Amino acid sequence: MADSPERPTYHETFAGGAQIIRWPHAHPLPEAEVLAFFSARRIQSTRWSNDPCAVYEGHEHAYRKMLFCLVGGITFSLEDGRDVTLAAGDRLIIPAGMRHGARVGPQGVVCIEGADSS
Repeated sequence: MADSPERPTYHETFAGGAQIIRWPHAHPLPEAEVLAFFSARRIQSTRWSNDPCAVYEGHEHAYRKMLFCLVGGITFSLEDGRDVTLAAGDRLIIPAGMRHGARVGPQGVVCIEGADSS
């Protein structure tokens, strides 16, 4: 029997406090649930998309960034040198001041993100 690739755990915390929460279900993450997540926390959200292979150079924010990947995929490079790939449904939390960059996957990406001051 061939070895199957190791799937990351459901919830991981990385050096510096970044977190990824994987979508564990076979069905897609409903966009309405993501919007409700932000609304319940009184956090303004923004929906955005990028074409395949777009690149965001390293940068940081003065706020905690919470991002849900709805469609496609995106890989974030964190300041500790770790790459974290999000698939549809996954959520990434990047603490304020953490340097990060990103590369969009070959199918492009659609995300909803919000900025939280906590």
